[in-house]
Amino acid sequence: MNLKKLFKDNPQGRFEVKASADQADIYLYDAIGGWFGIEAKDMVQQINDITAPVINLRINSPGGDVFDGRAIQTALKQHKSKVIAHIDGLAASAATYVALAADEVRMSDGALFMIHKAWTLQIGNADEMRDQADLLDKVDDAIVKDYQRKTGIDQDQITDWMSAETWFTADEAKEHGFIDKIYEGEEVEGFDLSAYQNAPRKQPKKVFDRAGLERRARLAAIGA
Repeated sequence: MNLKKLFKDNPQGRFEVKASADQADIYLYDAIGGWFGIEAKDMVQQINDITAPVINLRINSPGGDVFDGRAIQTALKQHKSKVIAHIDGLAASAATYVALAADEVRMSDGALFMIHKAWTLQIGNADEMRDQADLLDKVDDAIVKDYQRKTGIDQDQITDWMSAETWFTADEAKEHGFIDKIYEGEEVEGFDLSAYQNAPRKQPKKVFDRAGLERRARLAAIGA
């Protein structure tokens, strides 16, 4: 993957929380991670401040930093409120297991769900490269377990999908158990995902355009 191209092709996105006494809406319309997206420390703090009984997590994200994603996932899992994830446009890479932290995962009929093996940037000698590869293997193992818990699918199949960088439609994601429900939605603003190996050429256009909440996002340094 070409990180420099991905950063260049996608302007910064938007993160927003709207809360009332009855529910809170979190718009993760951004990359995950401090380089070009929302940092975990900022999002987790706002999640922890929510007292509403229901959290709607709305997602249109190309993914990002694996450890920021893990911290956000943990905050959602540990929150006392019911969490419903709505994949409005794209849940790719780290955004997928953030979505799976929800008690229920819904997906727009025009959205995409992508899983792949972890990757990073590394400079160093052979020993440092081997150490980094070992770390990536551990990251992959943890992500496989996330997908297994949700889908019940065996490890080898999930690993094959991740190795192939697999893009699921809403129907395919539901068939395999990654999501629970499909809803009708307007098209969402797409990202330039040509840095990914198998990204669809045509990306959807916009959802919630009237509210002006969606913009394109950048992917951070390490994706999973």
